[in-house]
Amino acid sequence: MARKHPRPPATVQQPLAPQCSVCWQCGGTLWMGYRSVRTITTLDGLCQLLLTIRRCHNPRCSRYRQPYRPEEEGHWALPHGEFGLDVIALIGTLRYEKHRNVPEIHEELRKRGVVIAERTITNLLARYEELVTLHLSDQTRLRDRLASQGHIVLALDGLQPDVGHEVLWVLRDCVSGEVLLARSLLGATEKDLIPLLEEVTGICQQLAISIAGVITDGQHSIRNAVAHVLPEVPHQLCHFHYLREAAKPVYEADKHAKKELKKHLRGVRPIERAVEKRNDQEAEVIRGYCLAVRSALTDDGKPPLEAPGLRLNARITTIAASLTRVSEKGACRVS
Repeated sequence: MARKHPRPPATVQQPLAPQCSVCWQCGGTLWMGYRSVRTITTLDGLCQLLLTIRRCHNPRCSRYRQPYRPEEEGHWALPHGEFGLDVIALIGTLRYEKHRNVPEIHEELRKRGVVIAERTITNLLARYEELVTLHLSDQTRLRDRLASQGHIVLALDGLQPDVGHEVLWVLRDCVSGEVLLARSLLGATEKDLIPLLEEVTGICQQLAISIAGVITDGQHSIRNAVAHVLPEVPHQLCHFHYLREAAKPVYEADKHAKKELKKHLRGVRPIERAVEKRNDQEAEVIRGYCLAVRSALTDDGKPPLEAPGLRLNARITTIAASLTRVSEKGACRVS
Protein backbone atom coordinates (compact mmCIF):
# COMPACT_ATOMS: atom_id res chain seq x y z
CA MET A 1 0.00 0.00 0.00
CA ALA A 2 1.33 3.43 -0.94
CA ARG A 3 1.98 6.01 1.76
CA LYS A 4 -1.08 8.25 2.21
CA HIS A 5 0.78 11.10 3.88
CA PRO A 6 4.30 12.43 3.23
CA ARG A 7 6.96 11.87 5.85
CA PRO A 8 7.74 14.92 7.98
CA PRO A 9 11.09 16.64 7.41
CA ALA A 10 14.13 15.14 9.10
CA THR A 11 15.27 16.79 12.33
CA VAL A 12 18.93 15.67 12.06
CA GLN A 13 21.35 15.37 9.14
CA GLN A 14 24.30 12.99 9.30
CA PRO A 15 26.97 12.99 6.54
CA LEU A 16 28.62 9.61 5.95
CA ALA A 17 31.59 8.80 3.73
CA PRO A 18 33.58 5.60 3.10
CA GLN A 19 36.67 5.23 5.28
CA CYS A 20 38.69 3.59 2.52
CA SER A 21 39.81 5.56 -0.55
CA VAL A 22 41.83 2.73 -2.21
CA CYS A 23 40.27 -0.21 -4.05
CA TRP A 24 41.15 -3.42 -2.19
CA GLN A 25 40.92 -5.42 -5.45
CA CYS A 26 43.30 -3.54 -7.75
CA GLY A 27 44.89 -0.94 -5.44
CA GLY A 28 43.60 1.97 -7.50
CA THR A 29 41.90 5.11 -6.25
CA LEU A 30 38.23 5.01 -5.31
CA TRP A 31 36.71 8.16 -6.80
CA MET A 32 33.45 9.68 -5.66
CA GLY A 33 30.74 8.38 -7.96
CA TYR A 34 27.63 10.12 -6.67
CA ARG A 35 25.78 11.23 -3.53
CA SER A 36 22.65 9.70 -2.06
CA VAL A 37 20.14 10.75 0.59
CA ARG A 38 18.44 8.26 2.90
CA THR A 39 15.93 9.07 5.64
CA ILE A 40 15.81 6.76 8.68
CA THR A 41 13.18 6.72 11.45
CA THR A 42 14.88 6.29 14.84
CA LEU A 43 13.66 6.54 18.43
CA ASP A 44 15.17 10.04 18.54
CA GLY A 45 13.30 11.20 15.43
CA LEU A 46 13.89 11.31 11.69
CA CYS A 47 17.52 11.34 10.61
CA GLN A 48 18.65 12.16 7.07
CA LEU A 49 21.81 10.31 6.03
CA LEU A 50 23.90 12.16 3.45
CA LEU A 51 25.83 9.33 1.78
CA THR A 52 28.96 9.66 -0.35
CA ILE A 53 29.32 6.70 -2.75
CA ARG A 54 32.73 5.85 -4.21
CA ARG A 55 33.61 3.75 -7.28
CA CYS A 56 36.67 2.18 -8.85
CA HIS A 57 37.27 3.53 -12.38
CA ASN A 58 39.85 0.95 -13.44
CA PRO A 59 38.27 -0.98 -16.39
CA ARG A 60 40.49 -4.03 -15.68
CA CYS A 61 39.32 -4.28 -12.04
CA SER A 62 36.63 -6.81 -11.11
CA ARG A 63 34.92 -4.10 -9.06
CA TYR A 64 34.84 -1.60 -11.92
CA ARG A 65 32.11 1.02 -11.30
CA GLN A 66 30.62 -1.00 -8.46
CA PRO A 67 29.39 1.24 -5.59
CA TYR A 68 31.33 1.33 -2.34
CA ARG A 69 28.99 2.67 0.34
CA PRO A 70 29.97 4.10 3.77
CA GLU A 71 30.69 1.42 6.37
CA GLU A 72 28.82 3.32 9.09
CA GLU A 73 25.56 3.11 7.13
CA GLY A 74 24.99 -0.40 8.51
CA HIS A 75 25.15 1.03 12.04
CA TRP A 76 21.96 2.97 11.40
CA ALA A 77 19.63 0.58 9.58
CA LEU A 78 19.38 -2.59 7.53
CA PRO A 79 19.78 -2.36 3.73
CA HIS A 80 16.72 -0.77 2.09
CA GLY A 81 15.10 -0.28 5.51
CA GLU A 82 13.33 2.88 6.62
CA PHE A 83 13.54 2.21 10.37
CA GLY A 84 16.64 2.24 12.51
CA LEU A 85 18.11 -0.72 14.34
CA ASP A 86 17.11 0.87 17.66
CA VAL A 87 13.44 0.70 16.61
CA ILE A 88 13.81 -2.96 15.59
CA ALA A 89 15.53 -3.78 18.89
CA LEU A 90 12.77 -2.09 20.90
CA ILE A 91 10.04 -3.94 18.98
CA GLY A 92 11.79 -7.26 19.65
CA THR A 93 12.20 -6.46 23.34
CA LEU A 94 8.55 -5.49 23.75
CA ARG A 95 7.38 -8.64 21.95
CA TYR A 96 9.62 -11.34 23.38
CA GLU A 97 10.66 -9.94 26.77
CA LYS A 98 7.58 -7.90 27.75
CA HIS A 99 5.16 -10.23 25.86
CA ARG A 100 3.28 -7.33 24.24
CA ASN A 101 1.07 -7.92 21.21
CA VAL A 102 1.28 -5.87 18.00
CA PRO A 103 -1.39 -3.26 18.96
CA GLU A 104 0.32 -2.70 22.33
CA ILE A 105 3.72 -2.32 20.63
CA HIS A 106 2.15 0.13 18.16
CA GLU A 107 0.71 2.19 21.01
CA GLU A 108 4.08 2.25 22.83
CA LEU A 109 5.89 3.46 19.70
CA ARG A 110 3.28 6.15 19.14
CA LYS A 111 3.88 7.39 22.70
CA ARG A 112 7.57 7.67 21.82
CA GLY A 113 6.74 9.74 18.74
CA VAL A 114 7.53 7.01 16.17
CA VAL A 115 5.14 7.14 13.20
CA ILE A 116 4.65 3.53 12.10
CA ALA A 117 1.87 1.24 10.88
CA GLU A 118 0.87 -1.98 12.66
CA ARG A 119 1.67 -4.03 9.56
CA THR A 120 5.17 -2.57 9.51
CA ILE A 121 5.66 -3.75 13.11
CA THR A 122 4.90 -7.30 11.96
CA ASN A 123 7.50 -6.96 9.18
CA LEU A 124 10.11 -5.57 11.59
CA LEU A 125 9.48 -8.47 13.98
CA ALA A 126 10.52 -10.79 11.15
CA ARG A 127 13.70 -8.72 10.65
CA TYR A 128 14.41 -8.95 14.41
CA GLU A 129 14.04 -12.75 14.32
CA GLU A 130 16.45 -12.92 11.37
CA LEU A 131 19.04 -10.86 13.24
CA VAL A 132 18.72 -13.07 16.33
CA THR A 133 19.10 -16.17 14.15
CA LEU A 134 22.29 -14.77 12.60
CA HIS A 135 23.65 -13.98 16.03
CA LEU A 136 22.91 -17.44 17.43
CA SER A 137 24.35 -19.22 14.39
CA ASP A 138 27.64 -17.29 14.46
CA GLN A 139 30.21 -20.10 14.63
CA THR A 140 33.04 -17.81 15.72
CA ARG A 141 31.03 -16.46 18.65
CA LEU A 142 29.96 -19.95 19.70
CA ARG A 143 33.54 -21.23 19.48
CA ASP A 144 34.80 -18.38 21.66
CA ARG A 145 31.99 -18.87 24.16
CA LEU A 146 32.28 -22.67 24.46
CA ALA A 147 36.06 -23.07 24.10
CA SER A 148 36.69 -22.64 27.82
CA GLN A 149 34.10 -25.31 28.66
CA GLY A 150 35.46 -28.03 26.42
CA HIS A 151 32.09 -29.81 26.42
CA ILE A 152 28.35 -29.14 26.47
CA VAL A 153 25.32 -30.69 28.14
CA LEU A 154 22.69 -30.83 25.41
CA ALA A 155 19.06 -30.09 26.26
CA LEU A 156 16.29 -30.92 23.78
CA ASP A 157 12.68 -29.80 24.13
CA GLY A 158 9.73 -28.95 21.90
CA LEU A 159 7.06 -26.27 22.23
CA GLN A 160 3.71 -26.49 20.45
CA PRO A 161 1.66 -23.28 20.77
CA ASP A 162 -1.59 -25.05 19.90
CA VAL A 163 -2.83 -28.43 18.72
CA GLY A 164 -2.23 -28.85 15.00
CA HIS A 165 0.50 -26.21 14.81
CA GLU A 166 4.18 -26.77 14.13
CA VAL A 167 6.39 -27.78 17.04
CA LEU A 168 9.37 -25.52 17.76
CA TRP A 169 12.32 -27.72 18.77
CA VAL A 170 15.15 -25.99 20.62
CA LEU A 171 18.54 -27.58 21.31
CA ARG A 172 20.72 -25.65 23.74
CA ASP A 173 23.69 -26.03 26.05
CA CYS A 174 22.67 -26.21 29.72
CA VAL A 175 26.07 -24.97 30.96
CA SER A 176 26.32 -21.71 29.00
CA GLY A 177 22.64 -21.33 28.05
CA GLU A 178 23.54 -20.89 24.37
CA VAL A 179 20.97 -22.00 21.79
CA LEU A 180 22.73 -24.27 19.29
CA LEU A 181 19.82 -25.04 16.97
CA ALA A 182 16.12 -24.21 16.62
CA ARG A 183 13.75 -25.69 14.05
CA SER A 184 9.99 -25.80 13.50
CA LEU A 185 8.74 -29.27 12.56
CA LEU A 186 5.32 -30.62 11.70
CA GLY A 187 5.93 -33.81 13.68
CA ALA A 188 7.71 -35.13 16.74
CA THR A 189 8.51 -38.67 15.66
CA GLU A 190 11.88 -40.37 15.91
CA LYS A 191 12.50 -39.82 12.18
CA ASP A 192 11.83 -36.09 12.60
CA LEU A 193 14.22 -35.67 15.54
CA ILE A 194 17.17 -37.72 14.27
CA PRO A 195 18.19 -35.08 11.64
CA LEU A 196 18.09 -32.37 14.33
CA LEU A 197 20.42 -34.30 16.60
CA GLU A 198 22.73 -35.14 13.68
CA GLU A 199 22.87 -31.46 12.70
CA VAL A 200 23.74 -30.28 16.20
CA THR A 201 26.31 -33.08 16.46
CA GLY A 202 27.92 -31.73 13.28
CA ILE A 203 27.98 -28.23 14.78
CA CYS A 204 29.76 -29.54 17.86
CA GLN A 205 32.31 -31.35 15.69
CA GLN A 206 33.03 -28.13 13.79
CA LEU A 207 33.51 -26.29 17.07
CA ALA A 208 35.66 -29.13 18.47
CA ILE A 209 33.28 -29.43 21.43
CA SER A 210 32.21 -32.78 22.88
CA ILE A 211 28.71 -33.64 24.13
CA ALA A 212 29.05 -34.77 27.76
CA GLY A 213 25.37 -35.53 28.34
CA VAL A 214 21.80 -35.13 27.09
CA ILE A 215 18.79 -33.95 29.10
CA THR A 216 15.22 -34.36 27.75
CA ASP A 217 11.76 -35.31 28.91
CA GLY A 218 10.54 -38.89 28.86
CA GLN A 219 8.91 -38.88 25.41
CA HIS A 220 9.68 -42.20 23.71
CA SER A 221 10.42 -40.67 20.30
CA ILE A 222 13.04 -38.39 21.90
CA ARG A 223 14.60 -41.29 23.81
CA ASN A 224 14.86 -43.40 20.67
CA ALA A 225 16.34 -40.53 18.62
CA VAL A 226 18.99 -39.81 21.26
CA ALA A 227 19.85 -43.52 21.54
CA HIS A 228 20.21 -43.70 17.74
CA VAL A 229 22.42 -40.63 17.24
CA LEU A 230 24.30 -40.50 20.58
CA PRO A 231 24.37 -44.08 21.87
CA GLU A 232 27.51 -43.56 24.01
CA VAL A 233 26.41 -40.28 25.61
CA PRO A 234 24.71 -40.38 29.06
CA HIS A 235 21.02 -39.48 28.82
CA GLN A 236 18.75 -38.52 31.71
CA LEU A 237 15.36 -36.96 32.28
CA CYS A 238 15.28 -33.30 33.26
CA HIS A 239 14.79 -32.63 36.96
CA PHE A 240 11.36 -31.09 36.53
CA HIS A 241 9.92 -34.05 34.65
CA TYR A 242 11.65 -36.47 36.99
CA LEU A 243 10.23 -34.70 40.04
CA ARG A 244 6.77 -34.49 38.47
CA GLU A 245 6.70 -38.21 37.73
CA ALA A 246 8.01 -39.10 41.18
CA ALA A 247 5.46 -36.85 42.89
CA LYS A 248 2.47 -38.05 40.85
CA PRO A 249 1.17 -40.52 43.53
CA VAL A 250 1.54 -37.86 46.22
CA TYR A 251 -0.16 -35.29 43.99
CA GLU A 252 -3.14 -37.56 43.36
CA ALA A 253 -3.56 -38.23 47.09
CA ASP A 254 -3.24 -34.51 47.85
CA LYS A 255 -5.80 -33.68 45.15
CA HIS A 256 -8.29 -36.10 46.74
CA ALA A 257 -7.62 -34.60 50.19
CA LYS A 258 -8.32 -31.11 48.90
CA LYS A 259 -11.57 -32.28 47.35
CA GLU A 260 -12.68 -33.74 50.70
CA LEU A 261 -11.72 -30.54 52.53
CA LYS A 262 -13.82 -28.42 50.19
CA LYS A 263 -16.92 -30.43 51.15
CA HIS A 264 -16.68 -29.02 54.69
CA LEU A 265 -16.35 -25.41 53.53
CA ARG A 266 -19.69 -24.88 51.83
CA GLY A 267 -22.10 -22.14 52.83
CA VAL A 268 -19.84 -19.09 52.59
CA ARG A 269 -22.20 -17.25 50.25
CA PRO A 270 -25.27 -17.36 52.59
CA ILE A 271 -23.17 -15.87 55.40
CA GLU A 272 -22.02 -13.07 53.10
CA ARG A 273 -25.62 -12.33 52.08
CA ALA A 274 -26.71 -12.21 55.72
CA VAL A 275 -24.34 -9.30 56.44
CA GLU A 276 -24.52 -7.69 52.99
CA LYS A 277 -26.42 -4.61 54.13
CA ARG A 278 -24.69 -4.21 57.49
CA ASN A 279 -21.87 -1.74 58.08
CA ASP A 280 -21.06 -2.45 61.73
CA GLN A 281 -17.73 -3.82 62.99
CA GLU A 282 -19.02 -7.35 63.43
CA ALA A 283 -20.18 -7.46 59.78
CA GLU A 284 -16.76 -6.28 58.59
CA VAL A 285 -15.06 -9.05 60.57
CA ILE A 286 -17.40 -11.67 59.13
CA ARG A 287 -16.80 -10.46 55.58
CA GLY A 288 -13.04 -10.60 56.22
CA TYR A 289 -13.22 -14.23 57.33
CA CYS A 290 -15.39 -15.15 54.33
CA LEU A 291 -12.86 -13.53 52.01
CA ALA A 292 -10.04 -15.46 53.68
CA VAL A 293 -11.93 -18.74 53.14
CA ARG A 294 -12.55 -17.92 49.46
CA SER A 295 -8.89 -17.03 48.97
CA ALA A 296 -7.81 -20.32 50.54
CA LEU A 297 -10.12 -22.29 48.24
CA THR A 298 -8.78 -20.68 45.04
CA ASP A 299 -5.06 -20.83 45.92
CA ASP A 300 -3.76 -23.98 44.22
CA GLY A 301 -0.05 -23.49 44.93
CA LYS A 302 2.59 -24.84 42.56
CA PRO A 303 2.58 -28.63 42.56
CA PRO A 304 4.56 -30.77 43.09
CA LEU A 305 6.72 -28.48 45.24
CA GLU A 306 3.71 -26.91 46.98
CA ALA A 307 0.85 -29.38 47.51
CA PRO A 308 -2.54 -27.60 47.13
CA GLY A 309 -4.31 -29.87 49.64
CA LEU A 310 -1.69 -29.34 52.33
CA ARG A 311 -1.72 -25.59 51.72
CA LEU A 312 -5.52 -25.48 51.97
CA ASN A 313 -5.41 -27.49 55.19
CA ALA A 314 -2.82 -25.14 56.71
CA ARG A 315 -4.77 -22.00 55.79
CA ILE A 316 -8.12 -23.39 56.99
CA THR A 317 -6.48 -24.49 60.26
CA THR A 318 -5.17 -20.96 60.75
CA ILE A 319 -8.61 -19.45 60.04
CA ALA A 320 -10.32 -21.89 62.42
CA ALA A 321 -7.81 -21.09 65.17
CA SER A 322 -8.42 -17.38 64.67
CA LEU A 323 -12.20 -17.90 64.89
CA THR A 324 -11.73 -19.90 68.10
CA ARG A 325 -9.71 -17.08 69.69
CA VAL A 326 -12.32 -14.49 68.68
CA SER A 327 -15.12 -16.66 70.08
CA GLU A 328 -13.29 -17.13 73.40
CA LYS A 329 -12.69 -13.41 73.79
CA GLY A 330 -16.34 -12.70 73.07
CA ALA A 331 -15.49 -9.56 71.14
CA CYS A 332 -18.07 -10.41 68.54
CA ARG A 333 -20.39 -13.29 67.76
CA VAL A 334 -19.41 -15.10 64.57
CA SER A 335 -21.70 -17.94 63.50
